[in-house]
Amino acid sequence: MTASGNPRAIESASAVADMLRDHRYLPDEGLATAVFLALRLERPLLLEGEPGVGKTEVARVLADWVGGPFLRLQCYEGIDAAQAVYEWDYARQLLHLRTAEATGRAAQLVDADNVLEDELYDERFLVRRPLLQALATAEGPPPVLLIDEIDRADDEFEAFLLEMLADYSVTVPEIGTFRAETPPIVVVTSNRTRDVHDALKRRCLYHWVTHPDVARERDIILLRAP
Repeated sequence: MTASGNPRAIESASAVADMLRDHRYLPDEGLATAVFLALRLERPLLLEGEPGVGKTEVARVLADWVGGPFLRLQCYEGIDAAQAVYEWDYARQLLHLRTAEATGRAAQLVDADNVLEDELYDERFLVRRPLLQALATAEGPPPVLLIDEIDRADDEFEAFLLEMLADYSVTVPEIGTFRAETPPIVVVTSNRTRDVHDALKRRCLYHWVTHPDVARERDIILLRAP
């Protein structure tokens, strides 16, 4: 953490590089600069590159450094809001409904301006997935949200993600809008199995992660060797 206790107040790319090295990650100058700018500008960081070059590890190291929750959303073909944002705990809702019926409350509540429906769609029955969890942290260090392999998701989900990252908010129709008091630190990765849309690239700080050369690979092994 920085002297001020705020990771976004870090002063330079070289300070970011030192932090990453302290956590056994050896960045090149370009990656350290991209992380620095993403933190200072409070923008998501989009890392593209071939599998195995260390994109995911950047998010893990940031979470260790910041001390906030590490939230990972693994993307795949067909992913939607139920897996990424939220869903309702239907089993608990049904149990609540059956309990109301058994105690005779159901008929009373149905007549009372849909109070029963309001009870069923209460936050206690809301299952928060990684995107919503990242917006709901109000105190302490910001969470680090890893959106892994966005290239495996479809265009619709990418469009939804772009909208969410625009103002760090998500609307649950039955409850209202959840908006982050402090924006999460967001790392998006892509193996480039397909092109990520330009709109998402513009929203993020973009960096292409390359394989290390022989000298740097040796340094990485020495840094991580026990």
